[in-house]
Amino acid sequence: MKIDSGLSSPTLPESPPQMGLQFTMATEEDFEEIMAMSQDIYGGLDYLPTRYSTWLQEPHRMVILARKQGKVIALESVCVIDDGETVLVEGLRVAPQERGKGVAGVLLRFCSQLVKARFPKVKVSRLTRDDQLGPKDFQKYRLITKQGILLVRFRAEDMKLCLAELSISENAAEAALLDPNDAHRLFLSSVVMRDVLPNATIVQDWQPFKPLASNMAILAKKNIDWMVDDARCPTVASLCTFPFRVPIGDDWYYLNIDIFGKDLELVQQQFLAHLRRHTATLKGYVMCQVFLDPALWELLAEFCRNTLGVELVKGYTEQCVVESDLM
Repeated sequence: MKIDSGLSSPTLPESPPQMGLQFTMATEEDFEEIMAMSQDIYGGLDYLPTRYSTWLQEPHRMVILARKQGKVIALESVCVIDDGETVLVEGLRVAPQERGKGVAGVLLRFCSQLVKARFPKVKVSRLTRDDQLGPKDFQKYRLITKQGILLVRFRAEDMKLCLAELSISENAAEAALLDPNDAHRLFLSSVVMRDVLPNATIVQDWQPFKPLASNMAILAKKNIDWMVDDARCPTVASLCTFPFRVPIGDDWYYLNIDIFGKDLELVQQQFLAHLRRHTATLKGYVMCQVFLDPALWELLAEFCRNTLGVELVKGYTEQCVVESDLM
């Protein structure tokens, strides 16, 4: 099995002989082949095209490919967070013709061995899932927290008109947009960790972090808007990624909003504030995915349908943050 020469080779898991897999570290030259393998993944909302180059530059991240007869058939990304104690597993994809053959399991075991060899302090593996967890999953994973997933779509031009009409009748105070220093201070405060964040976890666009200074330094390098209802003692907090293009079609954008807290009015307020900021300059269609307390999902869905007039793409689903001991 093959890995780049910059890393020591750990004892690797044996793969079934019939698989004939080779493992390599991803490079810029692999991009087109990875995209060809990943067509139609995540319903056209694949984030990897916009993140791939950045991932390759992150010092504590490894992007590993599985090859069969020289062709890329699977990818996994692992990133070390939480002061070096946790590995975040994300980006798993397997070529359609290879699914259901055990490729993902072999690749994940290889990644675990590689992480242990390079980062011996890592004790825990963490990931997010949006499928239904069953009894077998809970034998393997510990559930950290979960959020409801609300996925809507709309034309940016229509949303701008709707938001302009809403602003005329609104009397509520605006949400507070935080600068990086204030975000760092607030999200590491005991009040936010205890009363706002779900099980003291910052979940940013599917990536779950403990509220630690080292993790805030990672998040500070991203294009994120941080909002709260009160910059001194917040009840609701939210993070919004800047919109990026997705492969679903021409002039389609993806907007991800993570909202923490249980006050519906404040959740709606911050939801609208993010929409105003990030649809103002867009032209085309937007797929907006909102993560929020499960108890608020139906109420915000009704608000989206009845007040904003946007289309719900699917019914209720959940984002589950789980972790297990690194074996």
